[in-house]
Amino acid sequence: MRTQHGRVVVVTGASGGVGRATARAFAARGDRVALLARGREGLAAAADEVQRAGGEALVVPVDVADAKAVDDAAQQVVDAFGHIDVWVNVAFSGVFAPFTEITPDEFRRVTEVSYLGYVFGTRAALHHMLPRDRGTIVQVGSALAYRGIPLQSAYCGAKHAIQGFNESLRCELLHSGTGVRTTMVQLPAMNTPQFDWVLSRMPGRARPVAPVFQPEVAARAIVHAASHARRREYWVGGSTVGTLLANAAVPGLLERYLARTGFDAQQDEGEHGSPGNLWSPADGPHGRDFGPHGRFDEESHNRSAQNWLSRNRTRAGAALAVGAGVVAVGRLARRVRA
Repeated sequence: MRTQHGRVVVVTGASGGVGRATARAFAARGDRVALLARGREGLAAAADEVQRAGGEALVVPVDVADAKAVDDAAQQVVDAFGHIDVWVNVAFSGVFAPFTEITPDEFRRVTEVSYLGYVFGTRAALHHMLPRDRGTIVQVGSALAYRGIPLQSAYCGAKHAIQGFNESLRCELLHSGTGVRTTMVQLPAMNTPQFDWVLSRMPGRARPVAPVFQPEVAARAIVHAASHARRREYWVGGSTVGTLLANAAVPGLLERYLARTGFDAQQDEGEHGSPGNLWSPADGPHGRDFGPHGRFDEESHNRSAQNWLSRNRTRAGAALAVGAGVVAVGRLARRVRA
């Protein structure tokens, strides 16, 4: 049954991981949620979850690297629901390998999905939001939007590009006086299926750098950001705060630390068994639904105290967040000197 009072929300990358959890979180508020992704098995399961959570689902299979397809998808949402209130860009792909072992076509593909997919989604959203003089675009970023790490050069490059693009767009929207807003949510390492999907050329199995958080932590931050978009960005997780402050204060020290630890910290024992989802979805016609979670449930955190403080900012909360970052910088310095 159609929700009468919920917002119309578009989520890209909605078939798994953070996008899947975010779609479910919006649905729990009674929103109508358009689910955009390539993987049909994941999309079908996501639609079922949205409906069971209390929302209304619209499945729109699309490759976000195709600008015309994204425009058509946005129009399909408007035809079905009348307008778009919130657009959340989440979809991405990656290659897990040293830069010299990534082919030009692979690097281009990651850039087209993980960066240009955000650009195309934003353009499609603005096309429908600007005439109404309202709407919110949430760019889902990462601590890696500020701090590149080894083995993820294409992904880090895309996240850095999104950061610059969004800052430019935000200035333009503020200059125009429109009621349309854009904000960015910077995430820590997440327990999502991406680490089994990613194309990898490393001897071990790809994994996130600890500490790891459940995708529902990100989803709560994204839903909050969609309703409080006057703030330019949100940092989720103490590790994100520590990384960004360390990068601002001692970037050279952080680089040497990552050079020492970044390779081993991103691999588990065992071989990487997936061919990757760079060119075709792992949850496509011959695949299966992977859900929002990856294989790291046992070590993943369901809550983030820093995220709560970020959403409920006070002077004390800000001081605690900065304090956590200072502590992280101090620990980093001691490790590098050791």
